Amino acid sequence: MSATNRIRSEPSGATSCLLTMESTLTHSDFDMPSDIPNTGTRTKLCPSISSFLEKNSSLHLGGDEDFHGERSKHLEVFGFHNLPKDKIHPIDSVEFTAIRGPHGTIPIRVFYPKSGIEKKRMNASGALVYFHGGGYTVGSVDEFENGLRLLAEESGVQVYGVEYRLAPEFKFPVQLDEFSAVVDWLQGEGGQVRGVHPNLVCGGGDSAGGNMTAALSLRRRDEGKKPLAAQMLLYPEARLPFDTPAASENNSGYYLECNGIFSFADHLLPRGTPPGFKYISPGMQELNELRDLPPAAIFTSGFDPLRDVGVEYAKKTENAGNSVVWKHYDSMTHGWLQMTAWSDDAKKCVEDVAEVLRKSVYNENAIRSRI
Repeated sequence: MSATNRIRSEPSGATSCLLTMESTLTHSDFDMPSDIPNTGTRTKLCPSISSFLEKNSSLHLGGDEDFHGERSKHLEVFGFHNLPKDKIHPIDSVEFTAIRGPHGTIPIRVFYPKSGIEKKRMNASGALVYFHGGGYTVGSVDEFENGLRLLAEESGVQVYGVEYRLAPEFKFPVQLDEFSAVVDWLQGEGGQVRGVHPNLVCGGGDSAGGNMTAALSLRRRDEGKKPLAAQMLLYPEARLPFDTPAASENNSGYYLECNGIFSFADHLLPRGTPPGFKYISPGMQELNELRDLPPAAIFTSGFDPLRDVGVEYAKKTENAGNSVVWKHYDSMTHGWLQMTAWSDDAKKCVEDVAEVLRKSVYNENAIRSRI
């Protein structure tokens, strides 16, 4: 049996506090029920994360202030141009480009890793189209660049950070339309000139971006389009989380404010679109709606109001017969992709994501099965 569920310490220097629960299911195990639990757990918040939150006590996602203020504050704290120079992660090169999309120009920032030069030369590079989090409302690639650089270099996979149109100025399905357009471009001529193998184009995102990645996987399946090679979901908002233990345990004070998720849903949804629609709430769907999806890697955090909807989605996706890797960090909070400049524990989490991405993309058997 290759399905595993174990707890192991994740050393990240002498002061690491990471504790990981991990589960992996392969296709040979599909007749077995998932060993992923129904809800996640938490232990003690990592000191490095606790220190960051204390020093940035006015930084919230979904707080009481107007979302315009949150946009400004996030750029002030996380903006690449404001990071300490010695905390910037190296990358071989960065390309600023754009494509014409269904709703106008879509700016894209490409992170080319030095570790992927040979794959690029052989036209065998993997690519990750990345949609950042922020409740569909807050954020830009500037605020995620440092983490995406690390993810690219550690995985050897090209990472494409997309400046998609934000809500509430642009409502659903604008964001999914743009996500799909970038995937189409990379599976075609855009990837061809950048050394990307058309069968190795993945999708990924954190929080709202994880939601959109899961939703896009469903939509492309339903439309009969070429699927993503894999989906990388970092603390995803698989559905609204208000009936979960995490929504109470982590309601406030851990960066993402649980009750503020109501406002983000309102920003995204046009009137007349039910919140349970499968491209809005993948985690609410029955198992028969979750079949035949790309392999998924799902990462959850103990001190996150979205913890349990992410765990639940991993379990449901696995029970629907899909390949799933699930990693849970008991002592981390929401948003660690953006916190690597302040936390070695956050950096280790991103390195874990990179390891899973690399194995998902460059496994020879997986490549052959997609050709």
